[in-house]
Amino acid sequence: MSSSATSVASVLSDRINALQESQTIAMAKKGRELAAQGIDVISLSFGEPDFQTPQYIKDAAKTAIDEGYTFYTPVPGYLDLRQEISAKFKRDNNLDYQPDQIVVSTGAKQSLANVVLSVINPGDEVIVFAPYWVSYEEMVKLAEGVPVPLMGTIENDYKVTAQELEAAITPRTKLIMYSSPCNPTGAVFSREELAAIAEVVAQHPQVLVMADEIYEYINFVGEHVSIAQFEEIKDRVITVNGFSKGYAMTGWRVGYLAASKEIASACDKLQSQITSGTCSIAQRAGLAALQGGRASADEMVAAYRRRRDLVLDLVQDIPGFRTPVPEGAFYIFPDVSGCFGKTTPEGKVLETSADVAFYLLSDAHVVAVSGDAFGAPNCIRFSTAAADEKLQEAFNRIKTSIEKLG
Repeated sequence: MSSSATSVASVLSDRINALQESQTIAMAKKGRELAAQGIDVISLSFGEPDFQTPQYIKDAAKTAIDEGYTFYTPVPGYLDLRQEISAKFKRDNNLDYQPDQIVVSTGAKQSLANVVLSVINPGDEVIVFAPYWVSYEEMVKLAEGVPVPLMGTIENDYKVTAQELEAAITPRTKLIMYSSPCNPTGAVFSREELAAIAEVVAQHPQVLVMADEIYEYINFVGEHVSIAQFEEIKDRVITVNGFSKGYAMTGWRVGYLAASKEIASACDKLQSQITSGTCSIAQRAGLAALQGGRASADEMVAAYRRRRDLVLDLVQDIPGFRTPVPEGAFYIFPDVSGCFGKTTPEGKVLETSADVAFYLLSDAHVVAVSGDAFGAPNCIRFSTAAADEKLQEAFNRIKTSIEKLG
């Protein structure tokens, strides 16, 4: 190694050297590189709606500019936006959060990071329901906590049970993290399942719960249940949500959390030293989104349900793939271990889901994300947030590539 390379490495902190690059972003980058070579690549890697932000939300942002919303914003967000979020929690979730218990951030990802950095001390254990969203584990590491992945079984749609949770809790457990609907599996926890989990948490007063509900509106089973609804643990639950999925507002970067005043104030303090308040224009757009109701979200959900059913029909004919039925979000997460040990036309033996993902990228020109990034090394995540004809073409290509394996 050259002296210049050595000096650069020594400049970087241990925490950044230990941090993994987001695999969803990395795979998308590889897909773009192939596309730049003129190859017809279909990317099913990103968790992003393919719909435009509804026009009434765009119009509100334009109006906000004309009305002079161009100055610094309060760190936890505009009061009227937090009031509207409070009303949303009451209307949709039967939760009573006051505006001073709500912090608006630059995306739900920042809300999650704010919580982890505000409550986790070095050595604290964080139980992460697996499969999990790619950034959960890295956030815990950044806070010098100890991530403890807890995997549900494929027979239970990868959902962790109360009994499994009870067995995983130790005196060092500080936080539980999960999403419902789940990224990457699409699993949705029922009221009965969350009630049983809440009963376990209630027996361990040192344990907090962070519920990531960003896919709340993309739900195919009807009822969305927030674990904060259970009275015995509500003060120990942090609920995270945002606008990116339900309102197709990924680029606007507006998310929020609701928690006890103590935790909300801590997140406010942390955010004040890192980013300060979220973009003024994006906040006005978020306010309009909530005031406009759920009609646009419901239209998108109908499309996502149709696409899910289309993809499930296609996937069942692909040898070596085993896929639970997603109940929400816009992903499928097949177990592809049936492909392990098989050989590509080029003579490479597929040993991992990453091998399968790279083979599909090179042979089918379809971008997906290996399950390693989600704590499920036998699986691959495909986004179904794409046009029907793109999905049809992608999975036809995948089937053709898999059938080439020897």
